[in-house]
Amino acid sequence: MLTRIAVGEPGAGPYAVAVDAAGVAWITLVHSGEVARLPPGGEPSVYDLGNPASRPSLLALGPDGAVWITRGGDDRIDRVDGVDGTRRSFAVGGGPYGIAIGPDGAVWFTAIGADAVGRLGSDGEVALTPVPGDSGMPAMITAGPDGATWFTLNRVAALGRIDAAGEITLRPLPDPACGPVGITADGDALWFAEIGAGRVGRLVPGEPLQEFDLPDRAARPHAVAADGTGGCWVTLWAASALAHLDERGTVTALHDLGEGAEPHGVAVAPDGAVLVALESGHVVTLPPRG
Repeated sequence: MLTRIAVGEPGAGPYAVAVDAAGVAWITLVHSGEVARLPPGGEPSVYDLGNPASRPSLLALGPDGAVWITRGGDDRIDRVDGVDGTRRSFAVGGGPYGIAIGPDGAVWFTAIGADAVGRLGSDGEVALTPVPGDSGMPAMITAGPDGATWFTLNRVAALGRIDAAGEITLRPLPDPACGPVGITADGDALWFAEIGAGRVGRLVPGEPLQEFDLPDRAARPHAVAADGTGGCWVTLWAASALAHLDERGTVTALHDLGEGAEPHGVAVAPDGAVLVALESGHVVTLPPRG
């Protein structure tokens, strides 16, 4: 059974969601310049990021419980303390969008406006590394299973890999119109969503690529989250749905989220519950399987 929770004022636009070790969910509100905190079984509280036009997009959880948030509207990344909500803000430039804690413990992000991948160190130093080629549009990013950080290149149908030294290598995808966006890692594999092709991909670095067509090729898969057992969950933006794929790429569950839901971010809580951010104004929770 799905539970639907209103988050933020109407029009605030829940966009991304992440869940910490205590089961607390954090949600970006892309249209109001805020981030929300939703404790298990509780009501959401909202933190203002100081600029309604900041467009907080994606977020990552640090090992210390802090939440890191990209602000594509004013080229900043914020750190919000997970306990008291105090905030620090860093100017990074480049139109930050995707964000992850890298294998080296630093904050890594995609800079769409600069066509680059950025690194924000613990000392606040920012380094941008341009992506090879022309206008790749780096989107989402994740710590990979091989000690490097991986990201999607939406406009050139490729995955990118950046190592700790800042060297980038590209892994082209077969379909030039597939438009990869979401990416995550689980165990030894990467999962990613091909929004332009209605497909989900799986890649174990160093092995052949696997790609799985969704039943509705027009569903426009957007974000992915590893399920912790070898499979993944994926939001289907155009279909207003949430799907689960097992490690073989078989769709084992499909949940209708309601017409006009606009599902974007998805996360799996420590207890196996699945949370989806709906830009239409809610967070939906699916209880643990079984």
